[in-house]
Amino acid sequence: MILESYINGQWVTGDNKNTRNMYDAITGEIIGLTSTEGLDITSALQYGRDHGKVLRDMTFQQRGNMIKKLALYLNKRKEQFYEISYKTGATRVDSWIDIEGGFGNLFANASLRKLFPDQSYAVEGDPIDLSRGGRFMAHHILVPKKGIAVHINAFNFPVWGMLEKCAVNWMAGMPAVVLPAPQTAFLTEAVVREIINSGILPSGALQLLSGLTTSILDTVESQDVITFTGSAHTGRLLKAHPRLLEESVPFTMEADSLNAAILGPDAVPGTPEFNIFIKEVRKEMTVKTGQKCTAIRRIMVPENLVEDVQIALGKQLDKVTIGDPRLKEVRMGALVSKAQVQSVKDQVAKLAKTAQIVYGNLDTVETVGADAEKGAFMKPILMREDNPFTNTEVHELEAFGPVSTTLP
Repeated sequence: MILESYINGQWVTGDNKNTRNMYDAITGEIIGLTSTEGLDITSALQYGRDHGKVLRDMTFQQRGNMIKKLALYLNKRKEQFYEISYKTGATRVDSWIDIEGGFGNLFANASLRKLFPDQSYAVEGDPIDLSRGGRFMAHHILVPKKGIAVHINAFNFPVWGMLEKCAVNWMAGMPAVVLPAPQTAFLTEAVVREIINSGILPSGALQLLSGLTTSILDTVESQDVITFTGSAHTGRLLKAHPRLLEESVPFTMEADSLNAAILGPDAVPGTPEFNIFIKEVRKEMTVKTGQKCTAIRRIMVPENLVEDVQIALGKQLDKVTIGDPRLKEVRMGALVSKAQVQSVKDQVAKLAKTAQIVYGNLDTVETVGADAEKGAFMKPILMREDNPFTNTEVHELEAFGPVSTTLP
């Protein structure tokens, strides 16, 4: 079954060409296919621009109340999204960040209406006198753009990634078209289907393209906005698209990150700070199976405490049960796909040219309630780079999974 897209006010299906499989991360079974082949993407963008006038004409109060109403509507139906989210490999806690975190973004942006007038525009600051006697003056007036926001999203947060962006542009009076990553597009589609069913948003305010497309940027205009979340390599390619340069289209990119946690020299074993440090590193390595841009990739530790950190962290990681995320005893589910598992292993192999693996391995993993061979499972990997000032790979390569490296 090809996942449907929602464009030009209707649900449509792409052609059975250039399809991408969507897999159940736990069982390895094919959920369905994604395709945008044959869809009129140019008309979808124009449909959003043309119908965006309804959003532009709404006041901030109306937009905010609309978003709040949508958040309440979705929150009442959240359980159905949790059931679907398990197929992405996410535990209940992982899904909570994505699903209810996404709804939380709607609530938060809706509350911003209190900072704006009951008008469709906002006057910013005081008038600026540009000449003596006030003959020439300037005043900033904030009005909605007359284009459409194009959101190209990552696989790790199929709900939150969409709603955190859409909430902003809806509040600003702009329609949106969303391109979710194919791996988890089925969850995004389920949420969009409920949003459309609610009838809360005006026509054209939200469109969905369920699948990859290389032509989405070919006809963007100067009033449009582009956002991208994903790899820095892909982001740089998109940012260099000739159309973006010709039309001066705003482009915002959220890409690779190598966040660090730093242990102070006085936070020795036995102190509350040391215990919190170990707990937080373990949590950041395993929540969402390490597939978060905020995960801790580098663990900076005083040289004399490296062994203590390794031992304490190893003991904590030993307690992490891996398997079917539907089971209460499971603390870490699967990566999004076997392809992602291989990608993480490839990055670890590059890091291992200078660093050493001090916990875990790339070959075997014990699972609870699931077949380790069929699912996209991986054991947490703790590495150690003893020469972080000369071996720079640890500061440049991100293994997007349950992997972190200690640096003395």
